[in-house]
Amino acid sequence: MNNLGIIFALAGAIISALVAGIGSAKAVGMCGEAAAGVCSDDPSKFGKVLILQLLPGTQGIYGLLIAFITLSQIGILGGSADLSWQKGLLYFLGCLPMAIVGYLSAIKQGKAAISGISLVAKRPDQSSKAIIFAAMVETYAILALLVSILAVSGIGGLNI
Repeated sequence: MNNLGIIFALAGAIISALVAGIGSAKAVGMCGEAAAGVCSDDPSKFGKVLILQLLPGTQGIYGLLIAFITLSQIGILGGSADLSWQKGLLYFLGCLPMAIVGYLSAIKQGKAAISGISLVAKRPDQSSKAIIFAAMVETYAILALLVSILAVSGIGGLNI
C-alpha cells in the first residue's frame, strides 16, 4: 500500500499520453486516407492537405506533455517518488481532462479536417478557411491542456 500514490499518479500520466495519443493517431490516420485520395487526383495539393492532416496530431503531443509534467512532479524522472494515495489520486484526476478532451477533440478535429480536405479538393483557394474550421476545435484541447497543467503543477504544494 505504500506505493499506491505512485500507482495512481503513474496511471494518470499513462492514461493522458495513451488516450490522447490514440485519438490523435486515429484522426491523423483518417485524414491521411482522405488526403491520399485528393493527392491521387492532384498531387499539387499535397502541402495544403498535409497541414489539415497534421492538425489533430497535437492532442497526442499535449497528452505526452501532461505525462512528462506529471512524471517530473512525482519524482519518476528524478528525485524521490514517495506520494500519499490521496496525492496520487489528485494527480490521476489532474491528468483526466487532457486524456478525455484530448481523445474527443482529436476525433472531432479529424472530422473537421476531413471536411476541409474535401473543400481543398474542390476549391484549393479556400484552404485557409478549411484550416480555420479544423483549428477551432483545437481551442478545447488547449483548454484541457491548461486545466491539466494547472492541476498537476499545483498538487505538489499541497500538504496531504
